[in-house]
Amino acid sequence: MVSQKVKVKNPTGLHLRPAGILCKVAMQYHALTTFTFRDTTANAKSVLSVLGACVKCGDEIEFICEGEDEQEALKALVETVETGLGE
Repeated sequence: MVSQKVKVKNPTGLHLRPAGILCKVAMQYHALTTFTFRDTTANAKSVLSVLGACVKCGDEIEFICEGEDEQEALKALVETVETGLGE
């Protein structure tokens, strides 16, 4: 299991389009991929779960990846968030 915190930089937070981008990246890997925000744990492979976390700009989330390609998944997810999730 690997984990890393990252701050959401895009101005609109994790609304539908960025949530879809995040899920698309997460689904490329076999690892179980979740993130925590405040007292919520969200499945990074589920758009509804990501949207339900209500993450806004400036919020810090922690990705947790567990599985055969966990390192690669974590790196890709953190990079995706740091580059603004396509916005």
